[in-house]
Amino acid sequence: MEIEGRDFINTSPLKTVRFGGNVVATLAKFKQGDTSDYELLKHQLADPDIKDAQIINWLQEFRNCVTQLSKDHEQLIYVALRLPWLGRSPAVVEEYLAFLSNLVSAQTVYLRACLKMVVSNFTPKRVKICEGGVDISDSDDDDENLPRNFDQCHQALQLISRYVPSTSRFLMPILIENFPFVQKSSRTLECYVHNLLRVAVYIPSLRRDVLELIISRMLKLDVSAPRGEIEEVEENAVQQEMKGEEEGLFDMDEDVCSVKSSPEGTNVMVHPVAERLDTLMVVLLAFIKDMCHVNGCLDVERTKDLYKDLVCVFDKLILPTHASCHVQYALFYLCSFRLALAEAFLEHLWKLLQSLSHPAVLRQSAAGYMGSFLARANFLPVATVRACLDLLVPWLHLYIDSQDSGSRAYCDITLHGPFYNACQAVFYTLLFRHRNILEGDMKKGLAYLQGLNLERIVMCQLNPLKVCLPAVTNMFAAITRKYQLVFCYTIIERNNRHVLPVVRSSVGGDCVSTNTNPLDSFFPFDPYVLKRSSKLIEPLYQVWEEHSCILSGTHMIGCCCSDADEDDFLRGETPETKGVMGMTPGSYESHLHSPSSVGSPPIAFLQRPF
Repeated sequence: MEIEGRDFINTSPLKTVRFGGNVVATLAKFKQGDTSDYELLKHQLADPDIKDAQIINWLQEFRNCVTQLSKDHEQLIYVALRLPWLGRSPAVVEEYLAFLSNLVSAQTVYLRACLKMVVSNFTPKRVKICEGGVDISDSDDDDENLPRNFDQCHQALQLISRYVPSTSRFLMPILIENFPFVQKSSRTLECYVHNLLRVAVYIPSLRRDVLELIISRMLKLDVSAPRGEIEEVEENAVQQEMKGEEEGLFDMDEDVCSVKSSPEGTNVMVHPVAERLDTLMVVLLAFIKDMCHVNGCLDVERTKDLYKDLVCVFDKLILPTHASCHVQYALFYLCSFRLALAEAFLEHLWKLLQSLSHPAVLRQSAAGYMGSFLARANFLPVATVRACLDLLVPWLHLYIDSQDSGSRAYCDITLHGPFYNACQAVFYTLLFRHRNILEGDMKKGLAYLQGLNLERIVMCQLNPLKVCLPAVTNMFAAITRKYQLVFCYTIIERNNRHVLPVVRSSVGGDCVSTNTNPLDSFFPFDPYVLKRSSKLIEPLYQVWEEHSCILSGTHMIGCCCSDADEDDFLRGETPETKGVMGMTPGSYESHLHSPSSVGSPPIAFLQRPF
């Protein structure tokens, strides 16, 4: 490796313009109280125009006396750590990495400082931008050297972790501390998250913590950008673009300002938060794919390990977060790789729903995830759907048995929340999957649906049709009437004539009637609206395809959708609420009975270009 025609590895240091003595002499003077050369050395190291030869010269001298660089010399070390080594010649990079290795080996007190230096370079360098007197500085997104710089950062981290086994314990707090604010540019967030996931590849003990950190930040973006708001912004942008094009046909003034929007058909989201989230979802899904596949083939053991980590993060962060729209699709995507993964996820949700040791709100959320997953995952065979219905429906009947003769056998969401969500999960699943159950052998399919005894669930004193989402209730009524399974309209009309349960004010005074959906539920796998990352989700997704002709002659009230683009027949029905995050026990069980295989560590993600 040569710089200016000289080999710096195999020859003595070049003569460079410098002042003061060498590092050993400078440290000796500093110990005796003479700080002049010490300050001069710091000044020369901080020179922004320092040359490659000078850097190598200094670093070699530091390496020769690294055992003398105690805590008393931390200011000098901090200056040395700020040397501009990234993007320099290979000789500089190699010398700097050798210096880091020697430093953390001989002086572990500087381990944290070295890690901070490396992590601080996980994003593009900050550039100063001021508009209208307002500082809007952000990272430089156009640096062509970023891939090389990031590779060198990871080379440094791997060296440090090799020499200091406890690196992971000190590294994670630094990764958390340096995570960019979620309002930073998409490019900044993309670079940092990509580099975090690269760390998780070569320090696997950190993978679960890294995923938890990334997903927690992505959830903040997700809940702050409701699906309806994103769709409205994107639709308005398209309309404005079309309007601008029409006006441009008659306006020849070149100075007319154009609407800053994303033209129809492009992959850029106009909604700024959605754009950031879309960027991060692309990175996360790419990581999941590359970690689970080796040379294009699924590595079962690695996939199982990643599934366990993601399920832990799901329990801790995603499940308690109400109204997240997209982050949960990471697990949806992973489960599509192998049926055993999808069945393990459904089993996990089923155990959460049954568990009396979990709060009711989490059991309700688990039911929502179970129903939505069964309805929307087109990679689930009908046998799996029927197996889950064979768990859910008998559980509902047993619950009715335990309540019908008791004093609590009345409609009350606070008492029977998990029951109502499980009912809604069954109704929702049947809306999307009844055709799969009936096709092939209509007679056997009808016999199976009749054997579920849905009429008893609908007619019970707990009255689930009163609290389920109206769109689900109406569509379920239409389909069950078509196949003569249940006649729900008498109950629906009776419920409509009565005011929903009355809540007495806790401070006295008049009663307040509630006329909103008591379940306050949502379907986690409703249509995915992020443009770039949706390319991986769409092939796995079951869209709503019910036609209006099936519902003719029924009491349906505007719930039918025939346009494939208008997939969500719940549009406008699902209540918008702020995301609430909480904690759940991290316990889980996964039963993946799959043949094991061993493969080499995935490298595709590491080589993904920026």
